[in-house]
Amino acid sequence: MTPALTEVAHPGLTTLTEEETMFQEAVRDFARSEVAPRVPSMDEAAALDADLIPQLFELGLMGIEIPGRFGGTESTFFTSVLVVEELSRVDPSVGVLVDVQNTLVINALLRWGTEEQKEQFFPGLAKDVVGAYALSEAGSGSDAFGLQCRAEKQGDDWVLNGQKLWITNGAEAGLFIVFATVDPEAGYKGITAFLVERDFDGFSVGKKEDKLGIRASSTTELVLEDCRVPAENVLGEVGKGYKAAIETLNEGRIGIGAQMVGLAQGALDHTIQYVQEREQFGRPIGSFQGVQFQIARMATDLEAARLLVYNAARLKDADKPFLIPAAMAKLHSSEAAQRIASECIDLYGGYGFTKEYPVEKLYRDAKIGTIYEGTTNMQLQTIAKSLL
Repeated sequence: MTPALTEVAHPGLTTLTEEETMFQEAVRDFARSEVAPRVPSMDEAAALDADLIPQLFELGLMGIEIPGRFGGTESTFFTSVLVVEELSRVDPSVGVLVDVQNTLVINALLRWGTEEQKEQFFPGLAKDVVGAYALSEAGSGSDAFGLQCRAEKQGDDWVLNGQKLWITNGAEAGLFIVFATVDPEAGYKGITAFLVERDFDGFSVGKKEDKLGIRASSTTELVLEDCRVPAENVLGEVGKGYKAAIETLNEGRIGIGAQMVGLAQGALDHTIQYVQEREQFGRPIGSFQGVQFQIARMATDLEAARLLVYNAARLKDADKPFLIPAAMAKLHSSEAAQRIASECIDLYGGYGFTKEYPVEKLYRDAKIGTIYEGTTNMQLQTIAKSLL
């Protein structure tokens, strides 16, 4: 059984507006009351509790930047970051569901969608439709544009054929942004983004991956076999999908940074409580200077990650360059989450290695942070190229 977590004081070094603070606290309360009790069973079943998703929509967490006229919350990218952080503090699987919806799918539609596309898809995305972002393939991970999925124009439609792998939200999504090439000889200039609905002929969701961590988050294969997509469902311009992919992923990396910050905060919260309760040599282990120094270093590492993530999100909202800040935020937060989750298990000792306590799960969840939405090496390359 996972022990109840009491409130852990946080220095609050980052200033939030009153509205942001209220929203953050509301999400935190929801995560602790509605998500936390479901975490062990969802991890064991490798599936989200179906009752959670409607609640996420009702709270406005699935349409944070969608304009109010479409039923959205009409808030900021920074608000999305706060939401992902707070949900991930309890369960990074729920955090990434909301993250992909907001920082990838909705952001892509906001930037590249026509007014007709927004009118068609935003009301559903704000109310009850989960979105997914389908770029990766078996042969194109870090080489994101080495796509084999093809799109051919036939009459008024495009016909898509190919396979997508490792698609987050694949099991739950009703709308997919699928990237395919219309001209393999053109390289990245042939890449085009398509809005594909789940019930389109020729589209199916395939194998669901059995993963190490974030197990409740669905990661699936997509299969497109002569999948017909109306021409009006092209997102952006034909042959310009690479721009949509690059810009959206830059924003998405900030969201993953927020997920990792929340995860690390959750692990540290549990550990601070534990070291004040666990006794050895006749006193709480938290009274030993060695343990205190470990806690202090973890808290400092975490706060540095949080500030990098928040800064990148603020820059994005201010329409200022954020390529390097986003890469730095993703790089540092994902590595910090692994360090902190690992050290938290050390402080739990043998208990930390069991499923009875929550740090074991958070340790498993942390590993994905250095892999998806741009590996650590890709973030280092982005930073170095920009600086040199």
